[in-house]
Amino acid sequence: MTDHLKRRIGLPLLVAYGVGVMVGAGIYVLVGAVAEIAGFYAPWAFLLAGLVAAPTALSYAEFSTRLPEAAGEAAYVAKGFRSKSMAVVVGLAIVFAGLIAAAAVLRGGAGYLVAIVDMPLIWAIILMGTALTSVAIVGVMESLSLAALFTAIEVVGLGLVIWAGATADPVIVEPTTIPWTGIGAGAMLAFFAFIGFEDIVNMAEEVRDPTYTLPRAIILSLVITSSIYALVVWASMRAVPVDMLAGSEQPLALVWTTVTGGGGQFFASIAVFAVANGILAQIVMASRVLYGLGNHTPVLAVFHRAHPRFGTPALASALIGVCVVFGAAILPVSVLAETATLILLSVFVLVNAALIMVKRQSPRGPFTVPMAVPVFGLGLSVIALSFAFVG
Repeated sequence: MTDHLKRRIGLPLLVAYGVGVMVGAGIYVLVGAVAEIAGFYAPWAFLLAGLVAAPTALSYAEFSTRLPEAAGEAAYVAKGFRSKSMAVVVGLAIVFAGLIAAAAVLRGGAGYLVAIVDMPLIWAIILMGTALTSVAIVGVMESLSLAALFTAIEVVGLGLVIWAGATADPVIVEPTTIPWTGIGAGAMLAFFAFIGFEDIVNMAEEVRDPTYTLPRAIILSLVITSSIYALVVWASMRAVPVDMLAGSEQPLALVWTTVTGGGGQFFASIAVFAVANGILAQIVMASRVLYGLGNHTPVLAVFHRAHPRFGTPALASALIGVCVVFGAAILPVSVLAETATLILLSVFVLVNAALIMVKRQSPRGPFTVPMAVPVFGLGLSVIALSFAFVG
């Protein structure tokens, strides 16, 4: 074993990873859920969620050039608050958030798979989980290349939904009042669809020229994903009545079948790839965080090892994979998105606060944003977190 990861990732592959982990499986199911809460104004809810995420994404972009480490948020908090114990807690929180998100997505993906291939659900969970964990162990280029392929399939599916909605006869009837409470609640749920830009920074030790690549990958991933979401939600609301979208567990398949008259199994197949992408991305991310934490605390030092042949954190990846499969087999999925959102919003508060402290001591870094950016990121994250707890 060695304690160094291989730097093999360039900007295009990192952007594909970022877009893939954000798009993941979320947009395939969240449109209906957000429409149920925000109604006609579901696109506003997604826009609001994107605005909450944007300043924090820029804070991550600056931090990623100051501290290009696999530990990501843990390293940032350690630098800002000068507290190793807080950093370890934050790192473990990120690992836990990745685990529960991947477990939820794996369980949902296995459900799609058994609808296509006749097998017991538990075997579908084990098969998908084991296969994706094996890819994560074999190599980062293999993992991200496969994720890029899955991302391309996802985006093609979303492009078909956009085309179907754009060519359909419009059915939208605008309401007379704006449900601000519903928009806010919908934004909290929609925020889950933007989770993923923070995963990019945890690939820092495997990126070529991280000072140049990391901030650009974060910004490009967020812009591309936001544009895709805006078009998908607009097309869905244009083609299918809100009440039908709200009552559907597969809203994008509903858009496709409503407009084209085709079967829903086609989109179920695409959803399997979307789910696989989300699972693989979370396993890769969480294992890198665990690897990075091993460099900061003796208790976790065993995970700060890279496989001599594959150049990946094999032990960390294997442990994460086992936990994801186990979680998918036993955990309910109804509250996992909300739990992951709460954890990450709490981390966003700490990361923005840490950047404010660091910038007060050293105003400029390799990539610098104005002080107003982490201040706004902190404020918006606190407001969103408060709203989540009140809700």
